[in-house]
Amino acid sequence: MQTETPRAVIVISSHVARGSVGNRAAVFALETLGFPVWAVPTVVLPWHPGHGRATKIVPDPEKFAALMRDLEGAPWLGEVAAVLTGYLGDPEQARAAASLIQAVRRGNPDALYICDPVIGDSAGLYVAEEIAIAIKELLMPLADIATPNRFELEWMTGAALGDLKTAMIAAMHAGPATMLMTSAPSMLAGGIGNLLITADEALLAEHRLIDRPPNGLGDLTAAVFLARLLGGQAAGKALQSTTAAVFEILARTAKRGGDELQLETDAQSLSHPMAMVHLRHLTHPGRGRRA
Repeated sequence: MQTETPRAVIVISSHVARGSVGNRAAVFALETLGFPVWAVPTVVLPWHPGHGRATKIVPDPEKFAALMRDLEGAPWLGEVAAVLTGYLGDPEQARAAASLIQAVRRGNPDALYICDPVIGDSAGLYVAEEIAIAIKELLMPLADIATPNRFELEWMTGAALGDLKTAMIAAMHAGPATMLMTSAPSMLAGGIGNLLITADEALLAEHRLIDRPPNGLGDLTAAVFLARLLGGQAAGKALQSTTAAVFEILARTAKRGGDELQLETDAQSLSHPMAMVHLRHLTHPGRGRRA
């Protein structure tokens, strides 16, 4: 019988042998911050394809679905406090993930589901369109929180998001009640931001832009934001501390010239970031007043 407060997180995303993207970033962050993880790989790669040719192993859809059904029936499912999905390698994985999310919620109605729709960036979709559609149609409607980057939200809403007003409106109507858009337009010269829209608040956390950042920032942001919420932080505080942690790790990695986020070196930044991040309270598009 489950007696302890659920703390485990199921993370469903890619796995690389080298690097800090996908599950490698999310699992490290969550476990460093005190949350046990059930890690489900959707693909296996030697490294991020941005580094060059990379063989991609995608699990057989039927076997992947069978593994997910095993998790649905696990006697420890009551341990699970949240599910985080990221990169998918096949559209059928979205269906299997949706079934698992619903099983988790049957056992724990308070469980959170964060959908990080990892489908592309400013260069376009980097998954098959069928995968992007499956995420949009099967997973986004189940999500309590979504963490798309600007391009991903543009693709899902069909709107160009060149300014904060259009970004806020798109985020408000994209599905989940809480939307955290990364790579948001900034009000700081030479800056970039994370935009958070909830039912009551519109918040922008900003920092300076670092050119040619390593991959994995979105994966890390989703995981750290989830950990902050599970730890009891309010949404605004979680946004600010998440942005500070990710920016600090990014800045330190860039200073060293690293081609991957160096999470093992900068683990302290996850718990106690020192970077200064400017938090703005914006006018909520659904309320017409200062949030």
